[in-house]
Amino acid sequence: MSRSTPPSLEGIDNPLALEQQVCFALAIASRTVIATYRPLLEPMGLTHPQYLVMLALWQQEPLRVNELSRLLQLDPGTLSPLLKRLEASGYIRRERDPHDERALAVVLTEKGRALREDALAIPPAIVERLGLPLDELLDLHKRLTQVIAAATS
Repeated sequence: MSRSTPPSLEGIDNPLALEQQVCFALAIASRTVIATYRPLLEPMGLTHPQYLVMLALWQQEPLRVNELSRLLQLDPGTLSPLLKRLEASGYIRRERDPHDERALAVVLTEKGRALREDALAIPPAIVERLGLPLDELLDLHKRLTQVIAAATS
């Protein structure tokens, strides 16, 4: 039985070459970009996953834990320790949802709301550190969103 390169991979000499793998490029890009955030987030006492939680809450609060889990695409077992640390830092409060006592809602504290002002400096600093034009970064975001949608469909 002969094995040939599928037509969709024509022109690629070695489809198993590490440097040809989309997963490899995405993994390296993810780690590298998240590392770029680290020095900006550390003075705020945030990790990157905690920053994502705060971004969601600055955009809309209160959020039920299950809504936050869905928005961030994190399972509740991963989200719960993040919320505990944010609560211990005084940035959020978890309380029973007044509309459904079975659900936990996450709300910002005054300290958490005030942190938003410091966070406004992060996006422009990231754009500057990455050194790519904003329109290219926006196009990259659009393409990554398409990759995510294709991979989850």
